[in-house]
Amino acid sequence: MTAPRHIAVIDIGKTNAKLALVDRVALREIAVVTQPNRVLPGPPWPHFDTEGIWAFLLAALAHFHALHRVDAISVTTHGACAALLTADGTLAAPVLDYEHDGPDHTAADYDALRPGFAETGSPCLAQGLNLGAQLYWQFQADPGLRQRVAWVVTWPQYWGHRLTGVAATDVTSLGCHTDLWNPATRGFSSLVGRLGLTGRFAPPRRPGDILGPILPQIAAQTGLDPTTPVACGIHDSNASLLPHLLGRDPPFSVVSTGTWVVTMSVGGRPVRLDEGRDTLINVNALGDPVPSARFMGGREYEKLRAGREVTPGAAAVAEALARGVMLLPAVEPGSGPFRGHRMAWTPPDAEIGEEVRAAALSFYLALMTAECLAITGAAGPVVVEGPFASNLLFRQMLAAAVGRPVVASSSRTGTSIGAAMLFGGRVEAPAPLDVPEPDPQHAILRRYAEAWRVAVAAQGAD
Repeated sequence: MTAPRHIAVIDIGKTNAKLALVDRVALREIAVVTQPNRVLPGPPWPHFDTEGIWAFLLAALAHFHALHRVDAISVTTHGACAALLTADGTLAAPVLDYEHDGPDHTAADYDALRPGFAETGSPCLAQGLNLGAQLYWQFQADPGLRQRVAWVVTWPQYWGHRLTGVAATDVTSLGCHTDLWNPATRGFSSLVGRLGLTGRFAPPRRPGDILGPILPQIAAQTGLDPTTPVACGIHDSNASLLPHLLGRDPPFSVVSTGTWVVTMSVGGRPVRLDEGRDTLINVNALGDPVPSARFMGGREYEKLRAGREVTPGAAAVAEALARGVMLLPAVEPGSGPFRGHRMAWTPPDAEIGEEVRAAALSFYLALMTAECLAITGAAGPVVVEGPFASNLLFRQMLAAAVGRPVVASSSRTGTSIGAAMLFGGRVEAPAPLDVPEPDPQHAILRRYAEAWRVAVAAQGAD
């Protein structure tokens, strides 16, 4: 059988739903379409607009196939999400938005059930960021739900199920702070039995396993060949990691940017992870544990920019550095390495222009990223994936803060190349963009980074 050339990658991020068409041989995207990932208010709880996403995907698949031909389909999504399916394959309940605070109301009872960090590598998180907490709360909120559930499928595999009719989970999604997976044993944690779900999680599979061909009705709706294969799918941060995992010699680290900024350290120095700082053990596409840390960098950027795009000029950058204009954590205090800290600008009483604030925001995001790298033992070069890869100030400050090379990936979406590589192909890492040397400001950037760390240490948590 001929290896597929054009891979349609379904990429469901927390903020946007995308379809990217990737040339597997050239390892580049040749088309991308996107739409907002809407959250509907309920009842019974805030949930993702699965039917809206599905209609968008079918239309985009048909369009891509008409223009370029689609040879195969891969799926990548954000974590902390699962679909509960009935015996006939329909949803037993709407797919819960992990930012809903419902699970906080049953947190005390759930904490008595959840395994410790030593078993799962999964920190205790707020809202529904632990998938196990979501499931526990949903079963309390809807007492009949547990009985209606035939299969639990993780989020990439929900879309795979709609395409193929095959129910599955994948190891990268199960290994993403769910409380449900034991990275050391490469199997389910003790929580699955405590939730009464033994035997009802769909079988765990490697992301590159082929679920099957598309269903006949999908072929009819899109014009795709009925034999079009669909890969099991992968958690988005691990999709960003995969090309580098296959094509780079350790040590190195990958920074996946989007709504979440996730740092993943491969071959770094041994460290003891502190679950209180939003560290975790991710599970990569090969099933191996990866020390990781994260914060909601994309969400913080959007919150402060409020839809305005401002590019700081050289004068504004110089002013931010000379005056020590800093943003201190945390814009989103519920996650990240400085949970519980309250955002502050310094100097607090100064008039700060919009361009200067924009420069300080890029520096803040870089310094938060550097902290995540440090606490996971990162070593070697740092590769930045996703939207922040094009932010020169971010890259320059990150290089100054970590004291190691920082390169930007050439991928436009940060995840689609890795998801396409589930079908094989070249294993060398994608060529990075050229990173201009930050001198003569490099020493100034280093001093700013150190002053920021001192200010954060003095700030403390609320």
